[in-house]
Amino acid sequence: MGAIGARLEGARVLDLFAGTGALGLEALSRGALEAVFVERARSALRLLERNIGELGAGTRSRVVRSDAIRYLGRASSEGFDLALADPPYGRGYAAALLLRVAERPFAQELWVEHPTREPLPELPGLRQRSYGDTTLTIWERSG
Repeated sequence: MGAIGARLEGARVLDLFAGTGALGLEALSRGALEAVFVERARSALRLLERNIGELGAGTRSRVVRSDAIRYLGRASSEGFDLALADPPYGRGYAAALLLRVAERPFAQELWVEHPTREPLPELPGLRQRSYGDTTLTIWERSG
């Protein structure tokens, strides 16, 4: 989150593959206006909703029970400033998210964490930061 910095202030954030909501909740704690959490696992949803409640973030949060890729397929462009994703490794989700955002941008920026060795599509403007076996790929909407 430190790398994202001031861009969080007043931002609409989308947390895909939200799990316990750590990324979206951290964004809210750093000044994001609202966060939409997309998660399909029932056990993770229970923890996510509890975390939102314990942190008093209910009025600035919306939880969507859905597969993240399906959600993006049916969601209209909701004008997110920032999308964050830490999908399960080894399933090609990082590549799928990058292809989806390039075809139909759902956010101004997408930050996705994935294994360093995962093959990704070659898209203009991608930036990457590697930390051993993990890479953070950043796509930014041009224009």
